[in-house]
Amino acid sequence: MGHWWHENIAEPGKLPLLLALAAFVLTFAITRTITRMIRAGKGPFRNITPGGVHIHHVVPGVVLSVVGGFGAVASGRHGVAAGVFAVIFGVGAGLVLDEFALILHLDDVYWTEEGRQSVEVVVLTASLVLLVLAGFSPLGVDDVTDEEQQGRLGLIATYVINFCFVLICLFKGKLRMAVLGTLVPFVALVGAIRLARPTSPWARRFYRHRHRARSRAMLRAYHHDVRWAGPRRKFQDLIGGAPDRVPLPPAGTS
Repeated sequence: MGHWWHENIAEPGKLPLLLALAAFVLTFAITRTITRMIRAGKGPFRNITPGGVHIHHVVPGVVLSVVGGFGAVASGRHGVAAGVFAVIFGVGAGLVLDEFALILHLDDVYWTEEGRQSVEVVVLTASLVLLVLAGFSPLGVDDVTDEEQQGRLGLIATYVINFCFVLICLFKGKLRMAVLGTLVPFVALVGAIRLARPTSPWARRFYRHRHRARSRAMLRAYHHDVRWAGPRRKFQDLIGGAPDRVPLPPAGTS
């Protein structure tokens, strides 16, 4: 275990990244626990409203992210300072991304349907960082041998081709597959081959006069959304809490 830790975490300088990920996930979990307690009126926690202004936790999150980010860049990948700044950055990033939907919509949508976007971004971010820790990194290779150096042209060509697949995924409206495809090429390839989402730029450009392709895209998107909407909502509710239910208007009113 010690040999594996030194070879895969300590020596490549991945310890700060691991600490940042742990701080990020733990901060998000604690923050969601506290906000759910405040929402339920339980415990000693309350919203911070000095002078009647609600101070969202994205504010200290931005400050901590800036301090931790600049400190991490200045301290490098090794040493105690690198670990400390990595934790500070992880805490700040957890606070910021927990209110990602608020930043996106410029409105307090924390407990609404739009607020689910914060949970999606946090889960996606944690998954990508975990993939990087596991070695799925397209940005470089440590300890390249002479044979591998001779094959760098092929390596660069592979990255360029995968980047094209990622762009196709984006144009086809498959954001999640595009992001994961930057680290796992097979995912981007699958997304590039499959039909585009019916509302994507790709569909508007290439399916305009292809009625059969447009119909197939709409049908596939419908079946996909029906199949995964329920489990995805339950997973998001489990992690971040269920949003507020908007009451239906009384019958006969407009």
